[in-house]
Amino acid sequence: MATVFTVLLVITSVLMIMLVLLHKGRGGGLSDMFGGGMSSSLGGSSVAEKNLDRLTIGTGVLWFAVTIALGLILAY
Repeated sequence: MATVFTVLLVITSVLMIMLVLLHKGRGGGLSDMFGGGMSSSLGGSSVAEKNLDRLTIGTGVLWFAVTIALGLILAY
């Protein structure tokens, strides 16, 4: 059981890193490399940015739950 949670933790950690790097920063960043700079001229938040926010929050909640569960499994 601990192995499954460890693998899930690694997957969600890598996914969180990728999602955070895709977010539009104040100074550009990696999101501009993949076309994120084009939506900034339209003004406001696009649907893609809102979906990226939702996906990042969902992944963060899953990462947090897996971390807590793994800690409890390893403690007992």
